[in-house]
Amino acid sequence: MEPIDSLRYAHTSPAEVRKLIRAGKIDYFTSGMSQGYAQANLVILPKDLAYDFLLFTQRNPKSCPVLEVSDVGSRTLKHIAKDADIAKDLPKYRVYRYGVLEGEYTDVEQFWQDDFVSFLIGCSFSFESEMLEAGLSVRHIEENKNVPMYITNIDCVEAGIFKGKTVVSMRPLPHKDIVKAVTVTGAMPKVHGTPIHIGDPAAIGIRDLSRPDFGDAVTIKDGEVPVFWCCGVTPQSVVMNVKPPLVITHAPGHMFITDVKNVQLKD
Repeated sequence: MEPIDSLRYAHTSPAEVRKLIRAGKIDYFTSGMSQGYAQANLVILPKDLAYDFLLFTQRNPKSCPVLEVSDVGSRTLKHIAKDADIAKDLPKYRVYRYGVLEGEYTDVEQFWQDDFVSFLIGCSFSFESEMLEAGLSVRHIEENKNVPMYITNIDCVEAGIFKGKTVVSMRPLPHKDIVKAVTVTGAMPKVHGTPIHIGDPAAIGIRDLSRPDFGDAVTIKDGEVPVFWCCGVTPQSVVMNVKPPLVITHAPGHMFITDVKNVQLKD
């Protein structure tokens, strides 16, 4: 397997990265890959749960901005990627049964059902290239880590069976850069947009920044402030809460890389 160095693929096309993932040559987090192109979270569930979940995404657009919904049973997409295979083109998947994580897999073809519907949800990795272009620090990329993610005390808006807490991703920034970061990310509402919280993590129920619920802890330097954005891992928190019979998601940080350029997702 290739060493973990996502920046090695910073200028590789999305189609080529997906090809490498499908071939088993990349099985790690995708932050920094195919810079300039949108990345997406994934939720796959049976058709009988799809309406409730679609309603959940509409009621929680900051956490779950939908980029595309597949046809029933289809492993291909019509809008955000050509020649993609949803069952093979993410570096790592998670399979949940009745809310319990059954395992992580680099291919979920063996689990595929004819009634599956796939939801591709905007990811904050998409705005990171815009942050870098604006001269802002993105610490987990600098440290070659997965972004730290935390389950908060912020309730999502309920829809059908789906309810639970909002998950956030965190990037530390110096005070002087916060306004610029809000402006840059606010221009991209289809990939979470502006931060949901800035400052004291305890105010949103996070006890220890050194112990993220998903991803890796990163260095917070003197004078820096933790900045939190809504995260597309929120559906996984919700899945664990409501315990449906079967749901497949991406493993946190292991995203689907689309053919859509970030500039197409700006207001």
